[in-house]
Amino acid sequence: MTSLSRWLVAVACAWSPVPALAQQPYINELPGMGRPIDIAATSARRERLLARLGDAVVLIPAAHARSIEGLDYPQDNDFRQHNTFFYLSMLEAQDAWIVLSSAAGGPREEILLLPPRNPAQERWTGVRLGPDTLGVRLTGFQTILPTTKLDSVLTAMQARRVPIYVPLDVTTRADNVVVRLRADTTVVLRNLRPVVDSMRVVKDATEIAALRQAARISAEAHADLMRAARPGMFEYALEAVIEAGFRRRGADRLGYPSIVGSGFNGTTLHYDVNRRQTQDGDLVVVDAAAEFAQYTADVTRTFPVGGRFTPRQRALYDLVLGSQQAALDSVHPGQTMGRLNQIARTWMREHSGDLCGPQSCDRYFIHSLGHGIGMDVHDVGPANVLAPGMVFTVEPGIYIPAESLGVRIEDDVLVTETGYELLSAAAPRAAADIERLMAQERPRAAGNRSGR
Repeated sequence: MTSLSRWLVAVACAWSPVPALAQQPYINELPGMGRPIDIAATSARRERLLARLGDAVVLIPAAHARSIEGLDYPQDNDFRQHNTFFYLSMLEAQDAWIVLSSAAGGPREEILLLPPRNPAQERWTGVRLGPDTLGVRLTGFQTILPTTKLDSVLTAMQARRVPIYVPLDVTTRADNVVVRLRADTTVVLRNLRPVVDSMRVVKDATEIAALRQAARISAEAHADLMRAARPGMFEYALEAVIEAGFRRRGADRLGYPSIVGSGFNGTTLHYDVNRRQTQDGDLVVVDAAAEFAQYTADVTRTFPVGGRFTPRQRALYDLVLGSQQAALDSVHPGQTMGRLNQIARTWMREHSGDLCGPQSCDRYFIHSLGHGIGMDVHDVGPANVLAPGMVFTVEPGIYIPAESLGVRIEDDVLVTETGYELLSAAAPRAAADIERLMAQERPRAAGNRSGR
């Protein structure tokens, strides 16, 4: 029995958990709980992590609530869980800790420490999940202690004299516990982030399900926006339509600030002011997506606000779409991101004609072809060589500021055993399909003449 095991036995005898809140029928919807946890998935992730680390201890802090009355400016709500903590627990509780321990030839140990419940505070925040028997049932952790026991746990950890892994990043380095461990010259402190991030490159079934849902929500809301758009609407009114579509379909929050760029603004890659009034003849570049269960999509569509492309807009749009499709057709296990980028650019060069003068239009394709998505919109991976379970974007674009004309088409792609699955297929991509959708009768959009 390790020293940590012996300590746990002693604490278990001394700690009497708070009675479970079994009488509350909405227990899976506690603010401190979040969505129901896939216990099998999170347990398997922790087991894989400890198998990689060998004889070691892992210490993972949860995120803290941001201050809505202080220096923080939360846009959706005041709390989002740290990715590493969420990946290994799927628990949205704030100010919690995870302690994992493994020893060669010995059993693994898993401890979840939760803040003691505070009924007075819960009048403001809602009921929280506490260190009780309910927590064991809902989280899959067999040992749950109050965070008041954290110092004792740390002492037992340090006594083991094995490497201690902590996710060191800007959100955790300043934590008092991490500062204490870094100051202890007897502790071998190692960064957990690269290890867990490498595990997150290939998504498991639970992650893929969340990304499918986020992409479906996002794509359907893009279709909503195409139906509602008309000349004269302000960019923020378009923004309101698509974000309402996210929320109506169950999104937890935005994946990132929505980009709604009309006319010249569509040539600015990360434009998100969204205050211009659209004019008939404008193309609108909308890069917006939903987050669901802490996984985000990343979807962009470009459409004519008046419902029909001009001949030049259509030609450039089809060029971008063809480049994207050429890359998509080449997605399969063993392919590389670098090669996909070459394929898209080569297709664009070979089909540019004189659309962009004597030079190819790929000179206006000023960013990379894609990036990984997951818990972050620019997430870890994909690795250079694609493998089943990797999820990433394919997003060629053309941006010509002199013509106030930007086109980007971005979709979310899952690598499968035989090719790929287009997760964001619910939003039309072909120009004819976009025009057909926008021609459908739709209610007059509210707020299209108001100022901001």
